[in-house]
Amino acid sequence: MNALAGRYQLIDLIGTGGMGSVWRAWDLRKRTYVAAKVLGQHDAGTLLRFVREQSLRIQHPHVVAPHGWAAEDDKVVFAMDLVRGGSVATLLGDHGPLPTAYVAVLLDQLLHGLSAIHTAGVVHRDLKPANLLLEVTGTATPHLRISDFGIAGLVDEPRMTRHSTILGTPGYFPPEQLHGADPDPRQDLYTVGAVATELLTGSRPAPGTPITPPPGPLAGLIQHLTAEDPAARPATTFEAARLLAESGALPAANTTPWSDAPEPPEVFNQLPPLPAPWTAAGPPRQDGRDREPGAAPRSTAPSSPVPRPPSNRRLLAWLAAASFLGALALAGAATWLLLR
Repeated sequence: MNALAGRYQLIDLIGTGGMGSVWRAWDLRKRTYVAAKVLGQHDAGTLLRFVREQSLRIQHPHVVAPHGWAAEDDKVVFAMDLVRGGSVATLLGDHGPLPTAYVAVLLDQLLHGLSAIHTAGVVHRDLKPANLLLEVTGTATPHLRISDFGIAGLVDEPRMTRHSTILGTPGYFPPEQLHGADPDPRQDLYTVGAVATELLTGSRPAPGTPITPPPGPLAGLIQHLTAEDPAARPATTFEAARLLAESGALPAANTTPWSDAPEPPEVFNQLPPLPAPWTAAGPPRQDGRDREPGAAPRSTAPSSPVPRPPSNRRLLAWLAAASFLGALALAGAATWLLLR
């Protein structure tokens, strides 16, 4: 079992996306399972987005952001916490529309995580059920975690291009994002309203059409969040959380009213069993015998020292090239403005 960059042993593929594949992996340094996003040969712009994603080390119980990275040859890997309950999209597919109280709890956690993201000066720009992961909680109170910062933007950072590339997922982003607006936290709040509508109805919002809140205690909040004019939306996540609290949809603390439903929402472990010879304690022992599940972490140490990760000079070269291309683009834009 060769470890990527001398640190991450890829075990099995658990997801794919437009900007890389996600693997269950064993972190030799931390001696734990992690989710490893692997990037292959892509253009410099994509690489820079991944480096930015890796830099978003926002520590919050409702956010899962990369906490380590390594590079080897033509691959870059970013390590994140391994979240086992699938996504909110998975839950919707299994259950259909969710109870109002359950949705209110998810929205409350989403707004708390989003508050930490916005406080860090970041706009996510791609909130949707597939990017909202869930810890395994059964029918108890859910635990949501925001993931996938691949197209996140920084507040007050203007876009270099407009109208040519639309960032985000149709049906979820606000009208101004369609027209290339600069990153603004209120764009994420619009998306929270779109997601809330889908959680309550089970139907994905139709691209290019106004959001129609379903009747119920969350209708007023959704209407504010999805206002076409950004100035009419809540200015911050704190204001949105206040409106949520005032809606009366949140259940009392430590209660789960949906548990009394005939088929309450249930978050299962969505990961397949570990392939042989992997165990709950990590990789097989060097003497060829598997460990017993639950063995002490000290017993997972390999018999030989873990090699140091190889030099990341190739990654640095790619970044240098990307910086050079960015400088050329800026110079070209400045020249164009002077010659107008």
